[in-house]
Amino acid sequence: MEDMNPMKDIQTEERAVSSHAPRITARGVNVHYGETHALKDVNVDILSNTVTAFIGPSGCGKSTFLRCINRMNDTVASARVTGEILLDGEDIYDRRVDPVRLRAKVGMVFQKPNPFPKSIYDNVAYGPKIHGLTRSKAELDAVVESCLRKAALWNEVKDRLDAPGTGLSGGQQQRLCIARAIATSPEVLLMDEPCSALDPIATAQVEELIDELRSQFSVVIVTHSMQQAARVSQRTAFFHLGHLVEFGETGQIFTNPKDSRTESYITGRIG
Repeated sequence: MEDMNPMKDIQTEERAVSSHAPRITARGVNVHYGETHALKDVNVDILSNTVTAFIGPSGCGKSTFLRCINRMNDTVASARVTGEILLDGEDIYDRRVDPVRLRAKVGMVFQKPNPFPKSIYDNVAYGPKIHGLTRSKAELDAVVESCLRKAALWNEVKDRLDAPGTGLSGGQQQRLCIARAIATSPEVLLMDEPCSALDPIATAQVEELIDELRSQFSVVIVTHSMQQAARVSQRTAFFHLGHLVEFGETGQIFTNPKDSRTESYITGRIG
């Protein structure tokens, strides 16, 4: 018998819309490093449950913009950020926003795997501990196991959680860093060329992981590899000389770019 419940259809539609609502909205973002105007009037919406790739030549502003999203530029004395970046409608540069708390909501994975000089367990447990996210050792154990599972690392390390994280292979270290980044239950996961120091097998594992993580997080990845952007992302932004030149569905950007500069970069004429 046909299901005649109209509410079910409406709820399904609402879930579909809300799952791809803008998580981050950036308007008129400019970044200066001293006299250098590194990022020029960037406007972008980053959607929920979506992988967004930033591509472009070296020094084009893509990592600079990524660092704006969790206020990493605060650590650079000469940096000045203007414009507006909203996370779930809240201005992340509001004076009342604590950057440490913001970075718990906006996780970061860097180019080179950088596990803490601690045990595998303590690498993952560190964030939940300092932010007071667990109330008991049992809860903390559960978080560590869950994050290592999400990072596809649990089966490889479950019998040596007390071993140093720095003793893992490069690919394992990067997956440990991903587990550490998601341990504070962030809403957004930023990745700055997370595979550039990895071999092809480890890269494939991390790419597969990125695809799985998007069901729970908004993922933003900076990559020099256009093939990687095409494989893992649903939306792609092309930066050039500090400008966001073009932004849209990944398939459209790679097969039918609207701007001649995007086409030149994709075909290898600039970069």
